[in-house]
Amino acid sequence: MTARIREFLRNRRDDGPCMVLDLDVVRDNYHAFAHALPDTRVFYAVKANPAPEVLALLASLGSCFDTASVAEIEMALAAGATPDRVSFGNTIKKERDIARAFELGVRLFAVDCKAEVEKVARAAPGAQVFCRILCDGAGAEWPLSRKFGCVPEMATDVLEHAHRLGLEAYGVSFHVGSQQRNTGAWDQALASASAIFRECAERGIHLRMVNLGGGFPTKYLKKVPEVESYGEAIFRSLSRHFGNRMPETIIEPGRGMVGNAGVIESEVVLISRKSEEDEVRWVYLDIGKFGGLAETMDEAIRYPIRTRHDGGPKTPCVLAGPTCDSADVMYEKEPYLLPVSLQIGDKVLIEGTGAYTTTYSAVAFNGFPPLRSYVI
Repeated sequence: MTARIREFLRNRRDDGPCMVLDLDVVRDNYHAFAHALPDTRVFYAVKANPAPEVLALLASLGSCFDTASVAEIEMALAAGATPDRVSFGNTIKKERDIARAFELGVRLFAVDCKAEVEKVARAAPGAQVFCRILCDGAGAEWPLSRKFGCVPEMATDVLEHAHRLGLEAYGVSFHVGSQQRNTGAWDQALASASAIFRECAERGIHLRMVNLGGGFPTKYLKKVPEVESYGEAIFRSLSRHFGNRMPETIIEPGRGMVGNAGVIESEVVLISRKSEEDEVRWVYLDIGKFGGLAETMDEAIRYPIRTRHDGGPKTPCVLAGPTCDSADVMYEKEPYLLPVSLQIGDKVLIEGTGAYTTTYSAVAFNGFPPLRSYVI
């Protein structure tokens, strides 16, 4: 937690749980990505945190933007990005949304099947498309499902279909899984991308770009490699699989750009036990899965939690949210060690929460207001 966030929380009026994000950290993260991969364009994943202040800062620094909807495209443009710095990276798009993006000047679209190619060809004639391929995501703390992407063997046919329909078959994309701690995770995906480049070239289609996706982690409880380590590993893989014919490359950091820039302040609402003999306490906070901590699902993301009692004896606790939904339990399979002296009314600080918390808390479930966000 930065000194600026600490000072803000010290002086703020208590109005429920909130997330405070320090723009200085976001700025440092952007420069770290730009330095680690100097020949790669950065497309910030807007879905990670679409706060106008974050988007405006990144636009001023020269970032491009990966968007999932027309609304996110409009946010990026309003923040100062030009349409040539925006990618419509969702592979599942309504045709009218493709048309609206094209009207706004966007020319770069993701696809992963022939049906999506046909929608783009009708609504955005002549646009550039890149085909997303599946990869296993081994080593990621938040692995991705098979919802997005096609098997690499299918990608060449998808891109040839785009070419025949008058689109520019521009490249290949993949995502190695969110919170990826294995710096070598990009190697196999790049091997697949290189094979697709060769197969397309044999059909007279010359691809130009590889979208390396996201997956760059932020630090939670476990140590993660520095951004420079990812840059070095990715460059080695690019050299191994593409040789002197290096493609254009882009990355789509989201969590790695804003995750460590934010802290949530929450309050302990209740501490109880389920029986007199139970050694595990239940600690209920005024924020839970439905208030912004959805990534605790399956206990995949374990956030660092700080209290004023740190340093004393700890005891295992089940950590839960305040809603009347039995799924609103963050950590139970592996109880969280919290201070024995923790009391009802105490504040807790949940670190590394600058990404995906405010957007997951978009609806006032059970009447609890969406998570307040302050950008400083």
